[in-house]
Amino acid sequence: MIRKLNVVLILLISLMVNPFLTIAQNENSIDEVIWVVGDEAILRSQVEEERIRMLYSGERLSGDPYCIIPEQIAIQKLFLHQAKLDSIEVSDQMVIERVESHINDMISKVGSKEKVEEYFKRSIPQLRDEYRTMFKDQGVVQQMQQKLVENIKVTPAEVRKYYESLPKDSIPYIQTKVEAQIITFEPRLPVEEVESVKSRLRDFTERVNKGEADFSTLAILYSEDLGSARNGGELGFAGKGSYVPEFSAVAFQLNDPNKISRIVETEFGFHIIQLIEKRGDRANFRHILLKPKVSDKTLQETLVLMDSLKADIDSAHFNFEQAALIASHDKATNKNNGLMVNPNDRTSLFQMEELPPEVAKIVDGMKINDISKPFVMTNQRSGKDVVAMVKLKNRVPGHKATVYDDYQELKGMLEAKKSEEIIKNFIKKKQSETYIRIKDGWKNCDFQYPGWIKN
Repeated sequence: MIRKLNVVLILLISLMVNPFLTIAQNENSIDEVIWVVGDEAILRSQVEEERIRMLYSGERLSGDPYCIIPEQIAIQKLFLHQAKLDSIEVSDQMVIERVESHINDMISKVGSKEKVEEYFKRSIPQLRDEYRTMFKDQGVVQQMQQKLVENIKVTPAEVRKYYESLPKDSIPYIQTKVEAQIITFEPRLPVEEVESVKSRLRDFTERVNKGEADFSTLAILYSEDLGSARNGGELGFAGKGSYVPEFSAVAFQLNDPNKISRIVETEFGFHIIQLIEKRGDRANFRHILLKPKVSDKTLQETLVLMDSLKADIDSAHFNFEQAALIASHDKATNKNNGLMVNPNDRTSLFQMEELPPEVAKIVDGMKINDISKPFVMTNQRSGKDVVAMVKLKNRVPGHKATVYDDYQELKGMLEAKKSEEIIKNFIKKKQSETYIRIKDGWKNCDFQYPGWIKN
């Protein structure tokens, strides 16, 4: 397929003669200009590749992709043009990290680098270059949109007026939300189990050093980081801040791709690491992760231990909050009276489906200030089994929104509405100011913004 990078200069010159130049590709396929927005061409191949990318990433469109995708690209070009005038840029590091994350995600879903390269008919380095342009453009568009709406201010009077203007059947329903506190114990790992895991990792290191096995093959076969294992343990380019400190401290000391790190313990388990490549302050590594197994007997012993802690709380020897501070192994909550924080909005309120499933099941039948019996759950971050008990601090039943109880939600809705209006007005204005041509056969669409076709 003829790439945009190879043909854009020819296209821009030729557009003066024929704005819908077609280009022969090999002997039996065609790439062509289907839209022109300002002095920018949109190619059929761009639309097709975006359709394939969306298919692989699981994104769904509610209509004809050959109408929706060209319009999305055209809208992006309007924002990019304005961003260029306003000197808006994004950092290379942010772009590269998003590219690596996207490529790793594709490899994970497809199964291997080779399958990705076979499907797209391009090497990973070629895809990396193309996605770098795509994600850079996306980042610039996002910053341009943020600039357009950055001065939106909503007053309490406006929120009240907005609420009063809503038809009764359009007043949003606020789902039931809860505040929960948690104490967790990590079961004590038997020394012999830890030594068994370390022995296996030392054996892997020896086999690689002797040339008896490839690190990537061992990662595929044995690593318990399932996300990277199918990719030979490869993690993709990232900076130190992308990893837990214990991992970064060892990984970024590696300089020789032929050397394997010492065994590293993190909250996820035990690792050995191999450097693939360094680029400035970012690097790409492979790793093998093994997790010591916790026996049912050890879990039961930990449940008994937490039962004793609950008995002390019930006897008022100390309260739940004090126990969380002193005894909980949960670093994310133990300094905050055990109060759980919702990662989606950084508040302490959760809808039931936002809680870890084991916690949601327990909390659903509790009353405010109830403390649960100890139970086993999976730590969503580390993937380890832990023993926990929770306290229901508060429950806000589901209800139709009111200004008094749900001011912040209504304020957010009004801000989103104003932002949407500003973005829409910007697009319509740029449409009216910009030269736009659409090839016959690509016009018969129910566009989101009808202003593309000019009389």
